[in-house]
Amino acid sequence: MVFRKLPGVSASGMGLRLSQKFVFLLFLSGLVTLCFGALFFLPDSVRLKRIFLSKTESQPVTVGSENDPSVTNEAKTDKKDAGGEALEDMTLSRSKTESASKDEKVTSSSNQGANTDTSFDYNKFKKCLLKPPLGIEHGKPSDPQTLQRREKVKEMMKFAWDNYKSFAWGKNELRPLTRNGHIGNMFGGLRGASIVDSLDTLYIMGLMDEYNDAKEWVETSLDLNSNGEASLFEVNIRYVGGLLSAYYLTGEEMFKRKVMVLGEKLLPAFNTPTGIPRGVINLGSWGWASAGSSILAEFGTLHLEFVHLSELSNNGIYTEKVMNIRKLLNKIEKPHGLYPNFLSPVSGNWVQHHVSIGGLGDSFYEYLIKSYLMSDKTDEEAKTMYYSALEAIEANLVQKSPGGLTYMAEWRGGILDHKMGHLACFSGGMVVIGADDGAPEKRQHYLDLAAEITHTCHESYSRSATKLGPEAFRFDGGVEATATRLSDRYYILRPEVIESYMYMWRLTHDPKYREWGWEAVEALEQHCRVEAGFSGIRDVYAQTVSHDNMQQSFFLSETLKYLYLLFSDDDLLPLEDWVFNTEAHPLPVVRKSCLQGEGGTHDKTTSE
Repeated sequence: MVFRKLPGVSASGMGLRLSQKFVFLLFLSGLVTLCFGALFFLPDSVRLKRIFLSKTESQPVTVGSENDPSVTNEAKTDKKDAGGEALEDMTLSRSKTESASKDEKVTSSSNQGANTDTSFDYNKFKKCLLKPPLGIEHGKPSDPQTLQRREKVKEMMKFAWDNYKSFAWGKNELRPLTRNGHIGNMFGGLRGASIVDSLDTLYIMGLMDEYNDAKEWVETSLDLNSNGEASLFEVNIRYVGGLLSAYYLTGEEMFKRKVMVLGEKLLPAFNTPTGIPRGVINLGSWGWASAGSSILAEFGTLHLEFVHLSELSNNGIYTEKVMNIRKLLNKIEKPHGLYPNFLSPVSGNWVQHHVSIGGLGDSFYEYLIKSYLMSDKTDEEAKTMYYSALEAIEANLVQKSPGGLTYMAEWRGGILDHKMGHLACFSGGMVVIGADDGAPEKRQHYLDLAAEITHTCHESYSRSATKLGPEAFRFDGGVEATATRLSDRYYILRPEVIESYMYMWRLTHDPKYREWGWEAVEALEQHCRVEAGFSGIRDVYAQTVSHDNMQQSFFLSETLKYLYLLFSDDDLLPLEDWVFNTEAHPLPVVRKSCLQGEGGTHDKTTSE
C-alpha cells in the first residue's frame, strides 16, 4: 500500500507497524469476501443469473423481471388492515405514460421466447365460439318473475360498485361501515382488486358506464411495477383471470398487454428444484419467491390462466410450467389415491397427510375437470386425474349423516374429521359439470351426488337464523350441517353455495335452485346490506347481526355474477364455450383445430 507523504510529517510518523498492516489487510480482505458472498444470499434473480452464468450455458426461459405462504382460498377471510393505509395512494399517482412504457418493455421481452408470430387473432377466436357470448338478448329471461329477480341482482351490483367508487376507489376493497378503502397484504403492491374483479361482471350485466370507468382505471392507474409480497394464487385468480376475461369478452388490446406483463412477473415463483411454485412472490424488480411448503389449492390453481397466457403470447413457457406440476403429481405416491394439501417445492414430497376438498385443496380438483372441458375435451391427462381423484374422494371422504345428508369430510392421516367448509360447497357444481364425461354408467350417480352435496350446503343456510351459511359446519355430537365453534360462525359474502346453485340449474333446470338462490338474495339484502355497501357478518346464528366491515372483491366477481347467471337464460356465457376460473372469471374453451384452421364454428350452432 502506498501512502502520500504529508509536509512536515516524518516518514516514520506515517508508517504502519507490520502487525498493524496485517490487521488492516485482514479486515479489508474480510470485507471484500463478505460483500461478494452476500450476492449469493440475495433472492433468486434473472439479473444475477445473467452476471454469473456463462453465455454458452443454457438460460432459463423465464425472461424479464419487472400474505403469508399459507394464503389459499381461505385467504378470502375477514382480514384486517395492519397499517397499510399510509401506502394506499402510492400507485394512484403513477402517470399513464410511465405505466404504459414499462408495460411495453416487459411485453417486448416476453415475446422473445416465442418462435413464431406472437399476434393473437381475436376475430378468428370469436368465430370459433359456438354461440354469441352474451346470448341473443343478453340472456334475458322470458318469465317476468325471473326477470325481476335478475334486475334486483343487477341493482345490488350497482349499489356495491357505486359505494366502492365513492369511498374506496383504487383501493383493493371497500370497508362499508367506516366508508374507506382497504388494501390488505395478499396482493403485494397491486391495487384495485375490486375493479379488476368487477370488469366482466359489469360488462355482462350491461352496466357500461361503470365498466368504462373500470376500464379507464386499469389503463391509466393499474401499476404492475410495484414491490411487495403477493400471493401467487390470489394474483393469478383475481388479476390474471380478471384481465384475461375482460380481454376475451371485449377484445380490448389494453387488457391483453396488461395481463401479459403480469403473467411474466409470476414466472420466478417456479424457480424451485422441483418446479412446484412458491406460494408468495415479490412482483418487483427482483422477482423472488418465499420459502415454505406449497399448498395444493395454490399451485394446482394456475392451469386455466397459464394455458391462456400461452395462447395469447404464443409462448409455451406458461403451459410448460403448469404441465410440469402435473408431471410431478403423477409421479409421487398418493395415500389412498388422495392428494394431501402440503407439498415441499424443494423435495417434491408431501409435507403432511391432511386432505380437504375445502380450503387448501378445493380448486385443485376444480381445475382438473375444468382443464379437460377448456381443452375442448382433448386433455385426457386432466380427465384421468380428475375421475381418479373423485373415485378416491368418494371412497375416503364422502359420508352420509344419520339424518341423510351427504357431505365431504376432511382426512387427517387416516382419521376423518366430520367437518365441511363453506369453500367445499363448490363441489356440487364441480361434480355436475363432469357428470357427462365420466363412465356412462356413472352419469346418474354423479348427478345424484352433486344434488345431494348441494342440498346439504343449502341446509347449512336454512338452519341458521340469518339463512346464510357459516364458514364451516359439522356432523358430530348430534349436530348436522351446523357450526358448533364460535370461530366457524361467520359469513363473508362467499359464493360457493350459490355457485353450485347456478351449475345445478344450468344442467338440470330444477326450479328449486332458483328458489334457493332467491332465498340467498333476500338474506343478503336483509343482513349484509348496509348504508354504504355490503358487509360480511360475524355470526349467522345471531338474531341481531354484527358486521365485519368488509365488502370482499369476490362478492362482486363471484357471488353477484353467479346470482345474475342463475336468473338468466342459458345462452348468457354458455357452458359449451366458457369455463369459469375459481374467481368466476369466464375463460373460453380453446379449440385448437378451429384456431389453427380457416373456418369457424359460430354459425353452425348459433340456433341450438
